[in-house]
Parts: sequence; structure tokens; C-alpha cells
Amino acid sequence: MLDVGCGTGEITERLAAKYPRASFVGVDLEEQHLARARARCAQFGPRVRFKIGDALALPFADEQFDLVVCRHLLQAVPDAMQVLKEIRRVLRPGGRAHLIAEDYGMLWCHRTELGSDGFWQVIPWRYEQAVGCDLHVGRKMFAMLHDLQMRDIAVDYVVVDTARVARETFARIWEAWRDGFADSIAQRTGVPREEIERRFREMIDCTRDPRGYALWQVPLWTALKPVAVE
Repeated sequence: MLDVGCGTGEITERLAAKYPRASFVGVDLEEQHLARARARCAQFGPRVRFKIGDALALPFADEQFDLVVCRHLLQAVPDAMQVLKEIRRVLRPGGRAHLIAEDYGMLWCHRTELGSDGFWQVIPWRYEQAVGCDLHVGRKMFAMLHDLQMRDIAVDYVVVDTARVARETFARIWEAWRDGFADSIAQRTGVPREEIERRFREMIDCTRDPRGYALWQVPLWTALKPVAVE
């Protein structure tokens, strides 16, 4: 199994524990992430390893893996289709891709004074144009996988909302996004920092409010590389 954009090895660790007869490779651009991943997965010995690698040009020969996992990466790269091509290339015929491709049009909450659509349906479009990524790639995945002649394409949704997840957990996710991205959003979109702070504060307060409702839907796609292209 290959984990593309493995970060600190969180999903690799869980999969290695679940499938003790499988071997795993994780690739990431950040050596500091890989150092943490190696420490996290040291218990598994040589069947789990990590290396520097670029998702746009994976450092592997063709048809090496039975399963490729890529989570929370495709919306952040300049060419999601190229990453998908690389994933398809390194998959063996009959192998499967497991892809979490986010779409920041699939978030909202009620009720906020400014309205959450004024954030999620406006700012991500401006931000992606400024930085050259695709924050709405989740909705495009079926067409992209179809064009790559993948088969057995299916989608499910990881639903994070205040009816399923502890309100405090959800609120802290949005607090982390605010702390990590508010400055960059202001710089890239032209939206005043004060407005961004207020919008985040309203959404975080709504998430903690017993009468509030907040939702984050994350598309989870799977597809099969055919044994022979028809």
C-alpha cells in the first residue's frame, strides 16, 4: 500500500495495525513530517517505511501497489489531475485508489449573523484563484476518474456535523483553521482580517450553541484500475 501525502503517518499507522500481513510506503515532501511518521510506526518494523516524494511525480516504477491512499491532498496541489495520473500509473491492474478530495463548498452552519454562505461560498473561490489550487475538486472527481478510465467509481461522505460529533471537537477544528489560515486568507483574497475573524468567531460560536447546526461533508472516492482497458 502507498500513502501519498502521508504527513505524520496517522492513517498508515492505523492501516498497518489493521492489516498485519501488508507492507506500506508513505511519501511526503516534508522531512519533519516523515520523522514523526517513522517514530509513530516504528513498532511495525521494516514493513512500514517512509520516504521523500512528490505526489506530482511519484518516485516509483509503474504498477507497484495494490492500494493507493491519498487523503486531504488533492485540493491543495496545483494539478490534481496529474496526481491522479501518477496514482493510476503506480497501481497494479486490479488495484484500488482511496481518495479523500475535499470541497469547501460543502460546509455551512446556521445560524450566524453574517451567514456562513458569505464565507464558504465566496472566500474559497477567491483563495484558490490566488494560490493556484482547487478547493472544489471533490465535486469533480467522478469526471476525472472516468477520464482516466478507472472503473467501479464510488463515493461516500465523511459527515462531520453537530448531530454526530461533539460540539467542542468540531469547534476546535474550526479554531485550528482560523489560527492557521486567517492571515493567509486576508492576504490572498482581499477580505479584511477583521471580517474573517468575525466570520470564524460566529461559526465557532454557532457550533458550540446547543441550538446551532454546523456541517462539514468530505467526499471519499474509490476507484479500480482495470485489468485491461476495454
